[in-house]
Amino acid sequence: MSEVAVKLGTGGRLVIPGEFRAAMGVAPGDVVILVLEPDGLRLLTPQQAVARAQALVRRHVSGDRHLADELVAERREEVDAA
Repeated sequence: MSEVAVKLGTGGRLVIPGEFRAAMGVAPGDVVILVLEPDGLRLLTPQQAVARAQALVRRHVSGDRHLADELVAERREEVDAA
């Protein structure tokens, strides 16, 4: 099953069918990320959102660069210069 019609409840609440929750690996009380896109709404787990962001960065940064290391080095230089 990849599509199902659901009805918005009071206050705009939306019930995600159990089969969908199981497929995503989420349970009641878990945090999910909603992304409004031009063609609809996307529901992601936090892990999926991180992977999506990492993929976007990888398209613009070569694989041999380590941005976190570069940031730490820049901050150390700023401290040393002060």
